Amino acid sequence: MKKAFKTEILLTDEQATKANQTIGVCRYVYNLYLQTAQNHYKETKKHMSGYDFSKWLNNVHTKEMDEWIKDVSSKAVKQSIMIGDKAFKNFFKGLSKFPRFKKKKNQDVKVYLPKNNKTDLLVERHRIKLPTFGWVRLKEYGYIPTNQKVTSVTVSHRAGRYYVSVLCEVEYTDNQQINTQDGIGIDLGIITFAVCSHHLEFENINKTAEVKKLERSLKRQQRRLSRSYEQNKNRKRGEFCAKNRQKQLQVVRKLHARLANIRKEYMRYVVSMLVKTKPTYITIEDLNVKGMMKNRHLSKVVAQQSFYAFREWLLIKCKEHGIELRIVDRWYPSSKLCSTCGTKKVNLSLSERTYTCDRCETVLDRDFNASLNLKYAQKYTVLT
Repeated sequence: MKKAFKTEILLTDEQATKANQTIGVCRYVYNLYLQTAQNHYKETKKHMSGYDFSKWLNNVHTKEMDEWIKDVSSKAVKQSIMIGDKAFKNFFKGLSKFPRFKKKKNQDVKVYLPKNNKTDLLVERHRIKLPTFGWVRLKEYGYIPTNQKVTSVTVSHRAGRYYVSVLCEVEYTDNQQINTQDGIGIDLGIITFAVCSHHLEFENINKTAEVKKLERSLKRQQRRLSRSYEQNKNRKRGEFCAKNRQKQLQVVRKLHARLANIRKEYMRYVVSMLVKTKPTYITIEDLNVKGMMKNRHLSKVVAQQSFYAFREWLLIKCKEHGIELRIVDRWYPSSKLCSTCGTKKVNLSLSERTYTCDRCETVLDRDFNASLNLKYAQKYTVLT
């Protein structure tokens, strides 16, 4: 069984320069392959495979121009070409959209480094040996296992920080916990992130003082960055220095990364707390996130909640601990049903936060009542 371990690394100035150079070359080669493949398809109506482009790049292109491509790891360059080839194949199969060019500002390029010889990818408690980089210090000691076989690593860059993802071959051990507790129904929302049927609530992390302070700071810094673009957009090239603008862009990136890390860590904390209760099953609702994002009043709040990421991480943890994850259809009226007698209240507005049954006069919190209905739902699909 293969498992990836991702952590931050501390690079020297020379190693950081090497990483930036390799990332830039991989981005350039990826975009060059997309452009060449498109032109080749327009002329011949045939797709240019990654292997054919790699041969042309090594035998023709780098000899006539762009010789600096050979200054970085050839395996990293080859992998960027194969990623572009896979993107085209997925497009032809209808699995994804048409491949787009990678931009420097998005910082979405990752460098793939395989194990070339026995001395590569050696892992110690505080450092790891990468091909063409040498020994690299880890920021988090002891996270990457030292007694497992490492097959490959991926180096990435985001907001001034460098990360390494180590792919290891881990022996599968059947250490699933014994789940003896009753099932749990979870109602996800915007006011409160999650309300559970076992009287456990998780607040919305975006309403905390820390996140609000960072969002206000991000708003100010983005306004400052926007003014720099407006002041210089009509000037000719060479009449101004863009270094200050790049510094400001780095400030904005760091704030975005900080907010994303806070939300991701809180989402994983919620999943961990749910799994530790050892339920036999967990039931959630199939939310129409794409439809909710079309509402301009709710789109920002829905995006910050990361409902899809929560569902994916919950599925991973449920598989690890032997918990059955059930998903109920999105049209199931969990909020309108009475969890006591099953009566459906048709006229239930969004402003009513307390559910009052007209038949049995049960009074419950709206979200808690929905979580109970999800817990006892009879029609569901088990995610695997």
